[in-house]
Amino acid sequence: MKTLIEFINEEQAHNPNATGEFSRLLNDITIAAKIVNREINKAGLGDIMGYEGKQNVQGEDQKKLDVFANDMFIEALKHGGQCCAIASEEDEGLITFNNKLSNNGKYVVAMDPLDGSSNIEVNVSIGTIFSIFKRISEPGKPGTVDDLLQAGNQLVAAGYIIYGSSTMLVYSTGHGVNGFTLDPSVGLFLMSHPKMKIPEGGNIYSINEANYIYFPDGVKEYLRYCQEDDPKTNRPYTTRYIGSLVADFHRNLIRGGIYLYPGTRKNPDGKLRLLYENVPVAFLAEQAGGKASDGFRRILDIQPNEIHQRTPFFVGSKHMVEKAEYFMRYYSKEFEPKK
Repeated sequence: MKTLIEFINEEQAHNPNATGEFSRLLNDITIAAKIVNREINKAGLGDIMGYEGKQNVQGEDQKKLDVFANDMFIEALKHGGQCCAIASEEDEGLITFNNKLSNNGKYVVAMDPLDGSSNIEVNVSIGTIFSIFKRISEPGKPGTVDDLLQAGNQLVAAGYIIYGSSTMLVYSTGHGVNGFTLDPSVGLFLMSHPKMKIPEGGNIYSINEANYIYFPDGVKEYLRYCQEDDPKTNRPYTTRYIGSLVADFHRNLIRGGIYLYPGTRKNPDGKLRLLYENVPVAFLAEQAGGKASDGFRRILDIQPNEIHQRTPFFVGSKHMVEKAEYFMRYYSKEFEPKK
């Protein structure tokens, strides 16, 4: 089977201007992913489960594995030298490296080192999500916040690693989506899901319905639509919600479906972060033939104003997202972002 490195090298050969730096950056990410995967797989055997006793910038209690994963990805990107700055869910400010190699790096990375970490103790799939942009600041100096505050339509690449019954890397450079499964016996990611496509019309919806009373009317109406009995449109749909964005999206990417994390009357901007959760997943969805929206706008066209900015999120099979947008425009116009 084709390895990830072989695939990257083949892709690089098609680009006469390629220098190999992006390939090395992606390799750094996979090295950290293998180390994190190792710790996750033995989490119940060592002192790596439970809480760290601190909160991250989001006000969320940090798990020990959150901190470990964050440290591993930062160290891998630091020593690789292709990345000049990082934005992480676990750190309030920009992470830069005071060394000549990194200051000359062409790329910046936004990441959620361990998405869904609240599920660690119950053996539910969790993951790492990342976005890669080209820096816009002057090389030779540390990266800046502006390097990361770019709209998703400027992405160089994005992807996620899902740690589950098998460990998979799913990523795109803007030429389709490919999935690679880790073979732990040899420590290599092997191509297992080439040219991934999300079905246009699915029958799964994923949402935390415990927040139903706080949802916009547009979301409530869409859920009623999903639950109606209509054999012609394959309804009622099935509801599946894991509580890990990576796991929920990965299932819907393969089987077809929609993931919703809307704004609510308590949290109009929702809870998912734009740069390192919504943007990379939206990029993958579009590359696989799906769609991603905040209910009114294309996610990849939203200009971020801060590293930890939040947005509502509707992502998945194209027809399902478009139907959800229809209900939002018709019933929840007051939630539409101001221009």
